Amino acid sequence: KYIYIYIHTLPFKSLGSLRNKTDKMEKSKAMRKLRVCVATCNRADYSKLAPIMFGIKANPDEFELEVVVLGSHLIDDYGNTFRMIEQDDFDIGSKLHTIVRGEDEAAMVESVGLALVKLPDVLHRLRPDVLVVHGDRFDALALATAAALMNIRILHLEGGEVSGTIDDSIRHAISKLAHYHACCTRTAEQHLIAMCEDHTRILLAGCPSYDKLLAAHHRDDYMDIIRNWLGDNVKEHDYIVALQHPVTTDIKNSVKIYELMLDALISFNKRTLVLFPNIDAGSKEMVRVMRKKGVEQHPNFRAVKHVPFEQFIQLVCHAGAMIGNSSCGVREAGAFGTPVINLGSRQTGRETGENVLHVRDADTQNKIYHALELQFGKRYPCSKIYGDGNAVPRIMKFLQAIDLDEPLQKTFCFPPIREWDISQDIDHILETQGALAIDLGGTNLRVAIVSMRGKIVKKYSQGNPKTYEARIELILKMCAEAVFDAVHLNCRILGVGVSTGGRVNPQEGVILHSTKLIQEWSSIDIRTPISDALHLPVWVDNDGNCAALAEKKFGHGKGVENFVTIITGTGIGGGIIQHNELIHGSTFCAAELGHIMVSLDGPECMCGSRGCIEAYASGMALQKEAKRLHDEELLEVEGMVDLKKAESVGAIHLINAARLGNSKAGAVLRTAGMALGVGIVNILHVVNPSLVILSGVLAAHYQAPVQQVIGQRALTSAQRIQVLTSDLEEPALLGAASMVLDYTTRRIY
Repeated sequence: KYIYIYIHTLPFKSLGSLRNKTDKMEKSKAMRKLRVCVATCNRADYSKLAPIMFGIKANPDEFELEVVVLGSHLIDDYGNTFRMIEQDDFDIGSKLHTIVRGEDEAAMVESVGLALVKLPDVLHRLRPDVLVVHGDRFDALALATAAALMNIRILHLEGGEVSGTIDDSIRHAISKLAHYHACCTRTAEQHLIAMCEDHTRILLAGCPSYDKLLAAHHRDDYMDIIRNWLGDNVKEHDYIVALQHPVTTDIKNSVKIYELMLDALISFNKRTLVLFPNIDAGSKEMVRVMRKKGVEQHPNFRAVKHVPFEQFIQLVCHAGAMIGNSSCGVREAGAFGTPVINLGSRQTGRETGENVLHVRDADTQNKIYHALELQFGKRYPCSKIYGDGNAVPRIMKFLQAIDLDEPLQKTFCFPPIREWDISQDIDHILETQGALAIDLGGTNLRVAIVSMRGKIVKKYSQGNPKTYEARIELILKMCAEAVFDAVHLNCRILGVGVSTGGRVNPQEGVILHSTKLIQEWSSIDIRTPISDALHLPVWVDNDGNCAALAEKKFGHGKGVENFVTIITGTGIGGGIIQHNELIHGSTFCAAELGHIMVSLDGPECMCGSRGCIEAYASGMALQKEAKRLHDEELLEVEGMVDLKKAESVGAIHLINAARLGNSKAGAVLRTAGMALGVGIVNILHVVNPSLVILSGVLAAHYQAPVQQVIGQRALTSAQRIQVLTSDLEEPALLGAASMVLDYTTRRIY
């Protein structure tokens, strides 16, 4: 067998030409500079971008630098800070006036829109390979949006961080648009990975500003800088730097904090350098406050619009304290160990060193003043959470490694998702979602399976044991039985709700103080044993609150924003719904309606006080009066069942006697109705609900007298408030179930 091989040979001249062409292509690729556009919007981001710009400029064989300036850099009120860029000998390729004045939310949106109108022409002219943007400003969002839509690669600095305001949303949005990331901390890196960013395109570089501040903060002329900005008589560590910005999601509160901060600083009586706030919505109001306080004329204050970064870090380094909500306080100040008082929520979530004292709820001048007393003059160990001084060399290598031949379309690294087979079984399709409800009463312990629509699918009842151990054992046994039955009833249990008498901490699932009817039931963690046994989430609340929740979800309170539920049974309880939320109170004893006093010298109540509604109108109070009349042989009237054959005398006998004409029994019920009515009038005058719902076994007997008392004794504007009796048969169980159903279906409880 033969194999024929055909060889075509090029002439020597053609072969050399091909080799030269290939060499030229490789040489051209090797000589290709990376065109990097750095866009800076304000004085703060320039302090982070300037070290990178110097690094790019120092490598002219590798990079070609283009600088775009926009935002507050070009506004006189904010110091015309573009001049410091020119002083640093950078050629500004484009200056874009993008700020719409107004310093409110609408102006911020309009500024983003204006930037998006102007940026395409600039980016089309410059044609950068990479656009470098920093942080979380609305200007940076416009830059990233324009670049992404124009197929320009984006390097985002300081992504993955958390600060607790609208800045978070903007920062994360820019990260999703960006192709490459240079972050500052390990936590930020993990956040970016969790956001499905490609970890091969994430550089843990550290903060670029640390490169400059760690190298420059030991300047010999620092006292000259301090005196230049604060006066000749100022000593090191004996002055304060104040820098507070508005929080755009809570402008009113942030302006109030700013005013309290200035009041505290005036009282603290130390020389203070106050920097004007940034251009965010609310800054105009802050400047008004500052001028109203006379800060610019005050002998202890120096108010300035801008300080060059090299000088600013000297001022922060040698200050007695820094106060406000600037990121500089939680980032750069830590490198010097300068004590910081961080006010409000703007930096919530930031990683901080031990030098930072947080005053998140800065609602009084005294609180801020006390924080100044604690922090002023202290020195802390230097913290390098945000960098070690070598960020720029890392970023330069990262830029050099960018392969422009790689596909421009970024990809996301989603975590593996288990593929579930979709069941077509009819039982699965018809499965009912529901909750397990537990009602702990003075006599009985009840458990029920409750559907999403409030139908009690199955109910279980046992006598309530007298000891803690027996009670917990019975609860777990009944719950286990109900969960087992739920499977056969084709009902999927989403969680467990517990209704119990007494005072409850629903946040911890702890019964703080029980009623006297349930023994050994105080300081009890009911959530943990049930959750551990059933492996289900557990919610716990007071039975009166549960009755209100039941009405809110299934009863007369559905769709009503403000109403009160009063449960009339063995005791008197209730719940208050205000602005669609259940009111618990600071120590979880709100809506203890049965213990509203309606008489200064009334009958003794089980709570230990006198004259409570419960002492007049509860089932126990009526039973007590029935027994008294029976012992005095004043209860029986013609037509009543022979009481001697009854097991015990109760409230029902009193009601029957009154219905059959017993004047003594009628007088007791009128007094009880009057007491309950007066208590409800007090409630109307305090919380002013639009509806009152009476629940429990005695509700029907009290509706008419309560409505009558309201008409007679309430203020005119409250007399028309309607009193309804509940249509729900099991308010405690339905309320316990509603806690589960509302939460697991993503509604607010």
